[in-house]
Amino acid sequence: MVYHILESYLQGQWIAGTGDGTPYVDAATGEQLGAVSSEGLDLGAAVNFARTVGNPAIAALTFHERATILRNIGKLLLEEDVKAPLYKLSAKTGATDKDSWIDIDGGAGVLLSYASKARKELPNGHVIVDGPFEPLSRDGSFGAVHIRTPRAGVAVQINAYNFAVWGMLEKFAPSFLAGLPSIVKPAPQTAFLTEAAVRVIIDNGMLPEGALQLICGEPGNLLDHLDGQDCVAFTGSATTGAIVKSHPNLVAKSVHVTTEADSINSAILAPSAAPGTAEFDLFVSEVVSEMTTKAGQKCTAIRRAFVPEGHVDAAAEAVAKALDGVEMGCLVDDAQAGRVRQSISELAASAAFVTGDTDTSGEGETTKVSPTLLQATDRHADVIHSVEAFGPVATLIPYDGVAEAIELVSRGEGSLVASVYGSGIAENAELARGIASHHGRVLVVDESMAKASTGHGSPLPNLTHGGPGRAGGGEELGGMRSVYSHMQRTAIQGSPAMLTAITGEYITGAPTTDKGHPFRLNFDDLAVGDSLTTESRVVSSEDIAHFADFTGDTFYAHMDEEAASRSPIFGGIVAHGYLVLSFAAGLFVDPPEGPVLANYGIERLRFATPTKPGDEIHVVLTCKRKTQLDGRGYGEVAWDTKVINQNGEVAAVYDVLTMVANAPGINGAAGANEAKENK
Repeated sequence: MVYHILESYLQGQWIAGTGDGTPYVDAATGEQLGAVSSEGLDLGAAVNFARTVGNPAIAALTFHERATILRNIGKLLLEEDVKAPLYKLSAKTGATDKDSWIDIDGGAGVLLSYASKARKELPNGHVIVDGPFEPLSRDGSFGAVHIRTPRAGVAVQINAYNFAVWGMLEKFAPSFLAGLPSIVKPAPQTAFLTEAAVRVIIDNGMLPEGALQLICGEPGNLLDHLDGQDCVAFTGSATTGAIVKSHPNLVAKSVHVTTEADSINSAILAPSAAPGTAEFDLFVSEVVSEMTTKAGQKCTAIRRAFVPEGHVDAAAEAVAKALDGVEMGCLVDDAQAGRVRQSISELAASAAFVTGDTDTSGEGETTKVSPTLLQATDRHADVIHSVEAFGPVATLIPYDGVAEAIELVSRGEGSLVASVYGSGIAENAELARGIASHHGRVLVVDESMAKASTGHGSPLPNLTHGGPGRAGGGEELGGMRSVYSHMQRTAIQGSPAMLTAITGEYITGAPTTDKGHPFRLNFDDLAVGDSLTTESRVVSSEDIAHFADFTGDTFYAHMDEEAASRSPIFGGIVAHGYLVLSFAAGLFVDPPEGPVLANYGIERLRFATPTKPGDEIHVVLTCKRKTQLDGRGYGEVAWDTKVINQNGEVAAVYDVLTMVANAPGINGAAGANEAKENK
């Protein structure tokens, strides 16, 4: 019988591979639904299309424009008429509705999270300044800055079968924000769900041409076409991950590869969490949840549950009772079910069954594997710490004291996540510090935060997802960290004027422009480098005494001449730092209503030289950075602010952050004003 070949999306068109392909089935019934094949597809042309069409199209967008696209896709995927068909397909992967929510809604949530963070943390431009100006000459005429810019390549993403939507979107979001087009290669078993999600995105025309391509089938010679401008992100087994990392072309071309491999994650019941405590119950609940969510087919699932020796029997009884009647889906196919049964058989050589099907012979195999809890009979056996049953399986392991718990956890040789459950702050801290070197994430749970906790097995967009050693040594997510990892960091050396031109941010020493008071300029007329040098003001002893009395800040350095004279820092009475800032504001603030709508903060504040009675200060205020906020009618402006005394010494340096209105009718200003008036 000839089955439907799932189409790939390459070079702007949907196209099916040839040949019989690799079959995919309904996980619950075993019925073959179709097949995937990349045979006959020109994957080299797909890479070239991504580089020559997709990369320039994304590069033309600002970071905020890319964020807006991600936000719109995320909102689209959460629409009920879009979600419902995806949920129906997800059920065919063996997922329950709860499992599908994690995959589909969770994937959309990643897009929304990255969109929000990008608009808050990235400039509305094309270059990211990474760190402060580095002066390389005494007179400040020569220096350097580090910048991050998009690479001129493609991000290849090879995903696992267990999260067909989330797994794609959590890799796509940071690569797209960074300016790289993606070529996505899902696992054959659940590629049909990935294909459906990609089809929704493509059909709605939200992405630039070439920004996203899809290969339903084997990767073929795809990796042969990559070079040093490209990157590869892989999720799957450690064995396959090692093969990807050692691919001759990737090694020869120094292609950046990050892998997230199988991981024998842990939960640790701390000594303080005795039966009857809230933390004991939380531990039991989480072990059960992680065993049964996605039928245990999660890279973050708890595989080893460490329990103080005196509590093992109580924990075994509690987990077994909680497992009774829990709703759980099935494994993705018969082959995976067979692998899980084989792993259970290997673990049983050094562990006893607490609950689950003890028949691991495979006779009458189906994709249904009962939740299986084992209890280690030899806590030091290699098999307990090296075999991962990628299904609804966990092993209880006794330990004697915190030090042994840390040692046993480390036997996993690197994991994505571990959780600690206990009420004792000192012992929790000791456990967390002790296991941190072997984990990408550590969750410490006590009763005070349990209701707010997102749980052991939930990778979050703003936290690193990855782990050392066996877990692959890679890092994904982590907010802007993952965006930066897709970009090239370059040290740029030159004059302040040249560095300002390259970065779009004012560097001290670059030429400035005097157009009158810059607070009278709207966002569109204001330029980086527009500057104001204010009049001067003398700081008197009376000012200092009044400020101390008015605020209640009577620190000795402001009030006691004798004590202040003994200070190795002050050498006498000095003005309050915040008095200096207040006087500075009085010197540069333009009082009438104008384009400056609000001051919303200060960054980078340092008091460089103490201000003493009789010192005369003035301010140099320079537009440092502009960030347009699309559709709001205003943008963010950072002002480089230096308070300088009569000797030319910098008393204080900081960035003042303001919101500045657009000119009427520009970037939504008219709409924003109209909305304000209607309100």
